[in-house]
Amino acid sequence: MPDYRRVRVPGGTYFFTVNLLERYPNDLLVRHIDVLRESVRRVRRRYPFHIDAWVVLPDHLHAIWTLPEGDADYANRWRTIKQHFSRAIASTEYRSEVRRRRGERGIWQRRFWEHAIRDDRDFASHCDYVHINPVKHGHAERARDWPFSTFARFVEAGIYTTDWASDPDASVRSGEPM
Repeated sequence: MPDYRRVRVPGGTYFFTVNLLERYPNDLLVRHIDVLRESVRRVRRRYPFHIDAWVVLPDHLHAIWTLPEGDADYANRWRTIKQHFSRAIASTEYRSEVRRRRGERGIWQRRFWEHAIRDDRDFASHCDYVHINPVKHGHAERARDWPFSTFARFVEAGIYTTDWASDPDASVRSGEPM
């Protein structure tokens, strides 16, 4: 097995992809969106972080977080969010023998993908990726139509227009290519 090393930048900004174990077909995250939101709120109270951008899809989510200065422990935050969510919903999922022996639920993939944001351009392109994801996966025709994202916050801040990315031939971000 390769030696996987996570990049840790105290006080850094990170892009994440977190997947359900059984992705297709699965609407668990949007079906239990209130449980997920409460899990995130609970973790943020104990281990603060800023949510820069977020989208929850039926079977996975993408997020951009900025951690407090001197803090690089995003792994504990994700572990705790997953635990809170898993404990709050009924156990109906299939669990492998290994997961049963370990007392684990069969909801989340054990790992997640993280990327340390390098600069403003990297940040902007990952925000675009987060907000276009429901369209990319066929869950909405326009980014503004998907209710489980921070898209509206970006519109309110003047970063996007309400018709952002509605026309694939038009520029998608204040004149910048995606």
